[in-house]
Amino acid sequence: MAESLSIEVIYALPGKQECVRLKLPEGSTLQQALEASGLLEKYPDIDLKKNKFGVFAKLSKLDTVLRNRDRVEIYRPLIADPKEVRKQRAAEGKVMKKGAGEEGEAA
Repeated sequence: MAESLSIEVIYALPGKQECVRLKLPEGSTLQQALEASGLLEKYPDIDLKKNKFGVFAKLSKLDTVLRNRDRVEIYRPLIADPKEVRKQRAAEGKVMKKGAGEEGEAA
């Protein structure tokens, strides 16, 4: 008798997290887990060709064979470039520091 795998498929949204637990036959792939989860139908914005996927935070391809107790993760596209956001924060911090120093001298 073939062993079955216990798999979790996770999709994190801004306001909530979807977690679907599945039993799949041994040898199942990441794509089969995604299809069996029902999340592709529930969230049409998930695109197998555009979205990235992973197993325990490690980017993985759709043909990755899963192991028992794996957690499949569906990643959403970034809405802002993290490097650009850091640059903006750093620039704002420099302006604030200059302003704070001038106030301290006047007091």
